[in-house]
Formats: sequence, structure tokens, C-alpha cells
Amino acid sequence: MSGGAAGYAPAAISIEHVDKSFGANQVLSGISLEVAPHEVICLIGASGSGKSTLLRCINLLEPIDAGRISLLGHPVTGGNIDQNLVRRQVGIVFQSFNLFPHMTVLRNVTLAPTKALRMPRADAEQQARELLTRFGLQDKQHEYPDRLSGGQQQRVAIVRALAMQPQIMLLDEVTSALDPELVAEVLDLIRELASGGMTMLIATHEMSFARDIANRVCFLEEGRIIEDAPPARLFSSPQDDRTKRFLRRIVEAGRL
Repeated sequence: MSGGAAGYAPAAISIEHVDKSFGANQVLSGISLEVAPHEVICLIGASGSGKSTLLRCINLLEPIDAGRISLLGHPVTGGNIDQNLVRRQVGIVFQSFNLFPHMTVLRNVTLAPTKALRMPRADAEQQARELLTRFGLQDKQHEYPDRLSGGQQQRVAIVRALAMQPQIMLLDEVTSALDPELVAEVLDLIRELASGGMTMLIATHEMSFARDIANRVCFLEEGRIIEDAPPARLFSSPQDDRTKRFLRRIVEAGRL
């Protein structure tokens, strides 16, 4: 998967009229969204609004029922799609860390590059050490996950995704399973990725973080994008009554 003609940069992510149901429960309804290269978009909304399902559909972990998804100018929904090729270009990190407990941090980070990318182990380990050093984890490379804090485990999970050299990162509520005092270290890592130009689509309950980091914020309700705007506008003067109600509850809960 690569870009288009010279001088033209296709959308990193293009989602057109996507529907997704689980049985009789329609989770996504007519979702359309474009994410430009190097853009950071945060998805906000109540639990069950469709944020996580949308990310899973982009990474082909869930098939869509209707519509079209393209990544870097190439359609990825439909037949004859190499799902592994898509997943090499798109990293995804979940709220549960999903680290292999019987492997050291270094082996967790090098496993996919050596298996999926056929990277020589020495090269994979050098890359892993550079990433771990970049994100303050160099002294943890020989530790096992259960010896790490939750924040450290989540940072390792993000480093593991970065080791595949993705062009796009999908982050699904990556701080939800963390104690409050550990959230900041993960958010700092994501800020560094954003400052480095990584294209990211982030589902988050951290409203202040979304306001600070995002180029745009999308509010979802019942599987639909209700409002899509720069954070300064969406948080200060939302246009839709449903967005206003949601943000009022967030303010009343002291989360913004």
C-alpha cells in the first residue's frame, strides 16, 4: 500500500457510508469520515456509541455490512484483500495490553517484525531498543509484563505496534484500564507520536487530552457521527443539542 500519483496525497483513512450490525443491534449507521495524512482525530462519545467498533472495522478485525473503507488511497473492504498487509500498515492498541506474559518486553516488541516482516532478529532487537529508549523503557527490556506497572505495560503495547513501522495508528481507549496516576505517562507518549507526524484515530474518554492533541474531534452517538469539528469549536460552542447534552454531563462529572 502506497500513495497515489505525484503531487497527490490521498486520505490516510477514508470511510464512506459504513454500516455495521451485530445481529439486530446496529452499531454503526452511515459513518463517513476522512483522516488526512499526519492528522490526529479523537472520537468521543458514551460507551456503546460505536467508537471501538469503528476502529476494529478499519483494521479489518470486524467485517462491515455496507459502505467502503480505503487506507492510503487503496480500498480495503471487499474481496481479494490481504488483511495482513493492511495490518502491517495500521497499528492498533486496545485498552487491555495483550502482552504475552511468558515473553520479555524485548521479545514482545520483536516478535511481529521478525515473523511478519521477516526482519533479521538482530535488526528487530536494535529497532526495539531504540523505541524502548525513545519512550523511557530501556531499562525494562528484559523484564516480564507482570513486573511492570499498568502504564509501563500500555507503553510497551504501543511500542510493539510501532515496531511494525505503521503509517497509521488506531488507539482504542488506551488509558481506560489504568489507574489515574498512570494515565499521564501514556498520554505523553501519544503526544510525542502526534508531534512526530503520526496519523492517528483515537477513541478516548479523556476530554482534556482530546482538546489538547486533536486536529478534529468527532462526537458519536448511537453509531452516528453527530458532530465533527476542531476541538476549540466543538468543546466551546457545539452546534448539535446531542453534543451539548453529552458535554454538559462531562462537565458536571468534572472530566473537562
